Amino acid sequence: MTRRQFIPLVGIAATAGYASLKLQKPPKVSDGPPGSSAVSIVRARSYSEDLVSHMLAGIRQCGLDVRGKKVLLKPNLVEFDSATVVNTDASIIAAAVEVFHRLGASEVKIGEGPGHRRDTLDLADDAGYRSTIPKFESIFTDLNRDDVAAIHGFAGEPDFYFAKTVLAADLIVSLAKMKTHHWAGATLSMKNFFGLVPGSIYGWPKNKLHYIGIPESVVELNRTFRNTFAIVDGVVGMEGNGPIQGTPKQSGVLVMGSDLVAVDATCCRIMGIDPGKVDYLRMAADLGHVHPERIEQRGETIASVQSNFALIDEFQHLRLL
Repeated sequence: MTRRQFIPLVGIAATAGYASLKLQKPPKVSDGPPGSSAVSIVRARSYSEDLVSHMLAGIRQCGLDVRGKKVLLKPNLVEFDSATVVNTDASIIAAAVEVFHRLGASEVKIGEGPGHRRDTLDLADDAGYRSTIPKFESIFTDLNRDDVAAIHGFAGEPDFYFAKTVLAADLIVSLAKMKTHHWAGATLSMKNFFGLVPGSIYGWPKNKLHYIGIPESVVELNRTFRNTFAIVDGVVGMEGNGPIQGTPKQSGVLVMGSDLVAVDATCCRIMGIDPGKVDYLRMAADLGHVHPERIEQRGETIASVQSNFALIDEFQHLRLL
């Protein structure tokens, strides 16, 4: 059975649970850590624009310093579907490679562990990564099959394994896609870290994470990896039955920041979603900022770029009022 066949069956089984959830008032979102977080919104109306300049502007607005650091770029590479917007666009990744070299990183690599496809390089080829990103194969690591090492205490497990490439990085940059998600409501910079978990150990589609729980795993991954930055590809996002079967949504933005909770909360507001109603963001509110008054919005305002994304019926309750 393919994922495309499997998803609707699971969705039917989950509908009753979501129906009951949306009738309940969500718990209050905590105030989060002290202080505030900077999040930059930069307009980028097409992939043919000067994405390098756009990224540099946003990164500088957020005050990120990567000099001398080993940077791992983590795109969202999901499916053989080059004609749609399932995957992070190749031009976004190519621009990020150039940007982090310009900013003085000692090393810039790309790593991804797709959730249910085992032929990662063929998937990357279909997405245009090989043809667009200079020297792609020399800087890319399949995180599903990389050598691994254990860390202790992840999700209550005595040992949990991650790719050594992930553990060696000084900074992990989530190059996520702005998409809706049929189980999580939205998939953005934090959910993108599912690809850090090696499928060769934990299965496809990262079965262990589904046993732990999707929101719980999102939070645990972001609690484990704290040296992070996000550049969310919202030039063209996906609405409706995402993250695979939705439709393109022209958003014309890049959203950036070091606080991935704040970045995702900002993306949700751009999408017309109330982040306080999204389970994983509510659960991660001790890690970063969800409340708008604790987020320093730089670049464009949310109101100037906001465009409601279509939501499946089970998630209409997430809509901003």
